[in-house]
This record gives sequence, structure tokens and C-alpha cells, in this order.
Amino acid sequence: MSQNQAAWLTAPKTKPFEVGPAPMPKPGPGQIVIKNHAVAVNPADWKNQDAGYFIKEYPTILGIDAAGTIEEVGEGVTRFSKGQRVMAHFNQLKEQDPAQGSFQLYAVAYETYTSAIPDSMSFEEASVLPLAISTAASGLYLPKYLGISELPSESPKPSTNTVLIWGGASSVGATAIQLAAASGLKVITTASPANHDFVKAMGASVVLDYRSPSVVEDIVRELKDTPLAGIYDAISEDASFSPILDIVTRLNTTVKVVGVLPYKTPTENFSPTFVFGYDISHTPHEKFGEAVWGEFIPKALASGQLQAKPHPLVVGHGLDAIQHGLDVQKAGVSAKKVVVTL
Repeated sequence: MSQNQAAWLTAPKTKPFEVGPAPMPKPGPGQIVIKNHAVAVNPADWKNQDAGYFIKEYPTILGIDAAGTIEEVGEGVTRFSKGQRVMAHFNQLKEQDPAQGSFQLYAVAYETYTSAIPDSMSFEEASVLPLAISTAASGLYLPKYLGISELPSESPKPSTNTVLIWGGASSVGATAIQLAAASGLKVITTASPANHDFVKAMGASVVLDYRSPSVVEDIVRELKDTPLAGIYDAISEDASFSPILDIVTRLNTTVKVVGVLPYKTPTENFSPTFVFGYDISHTPHEKFGEAVWGEFIPKALASGQLQAKPHPLVVGHGLDAIQHGLDVQKAGVSAKKVVVTL
């Protein structure tokens, strides 16, 4: 019988993780057990280790992104079978269930948040995508956020709408660009000059240097007299809050602004609506989640329309390396996503 091991967070603000035995998970209805081959690190991981925003009980197992093979399927699961290669967005932060944290050898995921991956895609590449897909799609399409009506398609019809994505080289930003482009929208984004070609390859039509003294004026010029679906702040730190507030003020019109969960409260009386990636499957939007995760994502991965970007930055192997992965991510990476192989 397989033995499970996990990187446990045993108490608030403890470092490093304690690697040790974990229960072998069993899938419930609509769930699958995945044998993880690669896990990706997100800012939410070190933020929860540092501050415990969403953690109610300890010990627990963090981790949101992974790719691996199906070990077991639960009742009602129809899209997957044992041995299949998949990636998944794990649900631990929402359900407070350690079995659903990805920082372990075997973990439970929902069929809803899982996609098959093509043989041409490595586990390391696939692991960079899941949370970024859910967070980007929630912010772009759900009515309480930007509410863009055009869902991603393999053959998108050109839209008259434009979306501004601040931070296009980030994990969420790169995925949001790809989804918005697959919805037919014109995408304006920001990135450092070194990453301009990268975000253009994702589907951005206009790329501007976020460090340029004229970036606000340049963006306002691009957005003037253009139907604007909204602004997606994929950075959500002081460095993005300030220029976005300036842009909204200068446009002098109502603009929807959403951002990823910040590390601290926004300043300057500016508070966008913040996206929680799990919103994609919340009632009454399960069918919407199925349209993205169940329909578009596997087809787009197979055809190459959806790329696993940014590139994985593998920083180690084994559960003992996960703490190092969080430290590297917290220190900052550009156009890369930190990955640990298992």
C-alpha cells in the first residue's frame, strides 16, 4: 500500500515545514486522488505561512497547484480514470481540509478543478497553471468582478472591448492575457522591457513598461474612446495601486477594477474588488466553471492555444525543498513560477 508524506505547517508562522507521514487520502463524491509529480508555489502559500489569513486549524498542509497522475476516482467522476496525467487546483484554503493541500505526495482534488494534460507537456510545466486559471477566469468573467460576457473559445470572435491587465508577466497576468485574447478582447498590459516579447506571445496587443515615467499617460491615451471591460490588477501591491488609481481618475468614468488578494490593505483610499480563485465554482456559477475548466482548458492545452506560462523555475526535489520554494517566491521572481518536483 502506498505511503503518504506531507510538508506540514504545524503552527502559525512556523518555519520550515515539518516533513512527515500523512493519512492516505480517499476521494469523496466528485473528487479524485492525485499522485503529485510537481507542485508550484504561489504568493498565497508564503502569505499563509507568514500570517495564516485563511487557516483556522493546525497542523495543516498548504499548497494549491500540482500536476501528476490519477491514483483513485470518487463517486460520480466521469472525466478521469486511474493513471491519467492531469493538473489540478486544490481546494484546501476553501474547505480547510489538509487532504486537499498539494504539498504532499497524494492529495485530493475536485474533478471541477482538474484538467487532463497532453503527453507533450511536462508535469513541471502543467503545475504552473491551475490557480492562475481559476483566479484569472474568476476575475475576468464572473458577474461580481469584470463580468466579461465573451467566454474563451478555440475560435474567438473579435470583440469591441479592451481590458487592461497590470502585471502581464506574472502567473495570473500571463493566464489572464491568454484567456482574454481567447475571448476576442484587445489586451493592453504592463511588463518590464525584458518581458515585452513574452507577454506579446501570450496575446497582448499593446505592452507598456510599468516603470516608465509616462506609463499612466500612455495607458490613458490607449484607453481613451475605447470600450473598456475593466482593469485586472495581477500584482495588487502599492506599486500597482497608485498608477491604477491615477488611470481611473484620469479616465473620468466608471471603471471596474479587480485584483488578486493583496498582502496588505491598499492605501490611498483605493480598494479594488479582490478575486478569490475558488469563486469560479461557487453557486450559481458551477456551469460557468465547467465551461472554462471542463471544456476550454483541456482542448486549448491539447491544441497549444493555452500555453503553460510563465516558465517553471524548478528549485529543488522532494518535500524538504518546498520551504526553499516559498522563500524563493517571496524574494521575487520575474516571468517564472517556482516549482518543486516530487
